[in-house]
This record gives sequence, structure tokens and C-alpha cells, in this order.
Amino acid sequence: MKAIHLTAYGNPAQSLEMVEVSEPSTLSAGEALVRMEYAPVDYSDLLLANGVYFLNPTLPSVIGGEGAGIVEAIGPGVTDAKVGDRVTIPFRTFTWAEKVLAPAHGLFVVPPSIDAKTASMLNINPTTAVLLLDGSVKLKPGDWIVLNAANSQVARCLIAVAKWRDLRIVGIVRRHELIPELEALGVDFVGVDSAELPQQIQSATDGMPISLGLDAVGGPATATIASLLSPGAHLVSYAWLSGLPIHLPQGDLIGKRLNIHGFWMYYEEYLPKMRAALTEATKVVASGKLSLPITTTYKPFQIKEAIEHSQRGGKVLLDFNDTK
Repeated sequence: MKAIHLTAYGNPAQSLEMVEVSEPSTLSAGEALVRMEYAPVDYSDLLLANGVYFLNPTLPSVIGGEGAGIVEAIGPGVTDAKVGDRVTIPFRTFTWAEKVLAPAHGLFVVPPSIDAKTASMLNINPTTAVLLLDGSVKLKPGDWIVLNAANSQVARCLIAVAKWRDLRIVGIVRRHELIPELEALGVDFVGVDSAELPQQIQSATDGMPISLGLDAVGGPATATIASLLSPGAHLVSYAWLSGLPIHLPQGDLIGKRLNIHGFWMYYEEYLPKMRAALTEATKVVASGKLSLPITTTYKPFQIKEAIEHSQRGGKVLLDFNDTK
């Protein structure tokens, strides 16, 4: 069968290649064989391939952090899924192959109303959104949160889940032309990072406290979020799009007694919460309140083109259907 191997850490466009490997022939107790349909090329996959992620499999190795497919066979004792189910693949089982052997207890059976391409994107961004909203603060309907990189894929999931929960949202972007698009998604106030932004937000929120700030950028952008938070609030860093260390003015850190956290959805404390988060995220998608658009798909033999496209921007899926 066809699989995509990472052969060396470094430039993923050069170190990922399609190979022929043996198809899994026997299933142990508790295992399921899944025929993959689609698997995204995620930002975290690029980080892993570059050798700067939190996972470093022994090479050569299949990689790919999420995806969906059809259960083709099950081992003894499997009750979590049945042959023919469309499922997402659990953490620590890599997805960039025609067939994947996975622990059945980690499979998530996708509702029939969700198509294969959308199903392949459920595990990371939508689930991250739920975990970020649950991880630090007990929020109630009407509470405000603030997030930057508000036009990013994770932020769009955060916006949808937050609106599902009747939370109110301040979104920060870098360009004025993004404002109408985010307002159409239901963001209560969208502003461009500037010296005037704190006063604009104070007015928009009527001075209501903001107890959760979600930072995907780092650098000076973190300082902007810190300036908007209320005393005792939580600031969570979950990505570093700028590549810069976070900036935190001591006045906000000390005077407000802010709580600063790093977030990775695969921390041990989140793993027991993963299924509930995925279940809620799937309900939001099934309701139509969250769409997960893609830019294009590539076949496995086009992995170089797929990686280069993903690096330029856009949501890319690998298509493992009919690869013969």
C-alpha cells in the first residue's frame, strides 16, 4: 500500500516522499484497520517535519496528526466501532497512509451528516477550540473573551464554539479589510491592533471584565491582549505565529496578577477530556454553525506540491481514495 514517509527532519517539501509499504495483515485484540479517505496537512505536521514540534518519531516514519476513514476490519473484543463506520484517528496514530492500524478505543465514530473531508478535520482545530475555552476559566453565557489572529483557522473554530455557548468575543486582526468577514461570523467587536484599540474595546464591552485571553501570535501582540484583561484573568498562549517570544509588561503581570499558561491539546491532563471536546465540536459542525472549508486536495504522489501549497497558505487535504 502507499504511505508517506518522513525521511529526515528539515524542509518537509524535500524530506517527505510517497513509498510502498506492506499492508497490515493481522489485527490484535482491541485494534481496528481503517482505510483512510482524507488527511489534512496541518501546521503541526509542518512543525513536526521540521523537527521543532513536541513529537519526534524515529525515522523513517509515517506522519500526519489527523484524518478520517472507513473501518475495514476489527480485532477481537472491539466494541467501540464496527466495520463500515467512518471514524477519526486518535492521537499518536499517524494518518498519512492508505490504511492505518489504530487502537479501537480511540476511534471517534463520525455522524452520517458529516462528509469525509470535513470529518478529517475534526480532531485538531475544532477540538482545540473547545479545550481552550474549558481549560482555564469557568465561562458562563454573556462572558467576554479576547483572541488575536482572529481570522486563523483555529480562531474561526473558537468563534463558532464561543457563539454556540453564548459567549461574547473580541477579535484582534492586523488588517482592516478582515473586519467585515469576522463580524459576519458573529464576533461582537473586531479591531486592528493599535494604540487606540484598548479604548475602543473598553467602549465596546461597556467596561465588562475579560477573564480569558487567547494568544496565537506572541511578541508584542501578547502585550496587547494582556492590557485588555481584567485582574486575575488567564492568558493562554497556544501558538507562536510571529516566531517571537511573548511580551508581557510587568505592570499587567504584577498589578493584575495575571495567570499565564501554555497550551498543547495533548498534555496529559487534556487526554481524558478529548472525547467530550471532540463530541461537542462535532455537534457545532453538524449544526451548521461551523464550516471547515478546504482549498484543494492532493494525491499521495503529489506530497511535495501539497506541502508547498500548505506553506503558502490554504487548507490542503491529502486524498487517499482510489490511489491505485
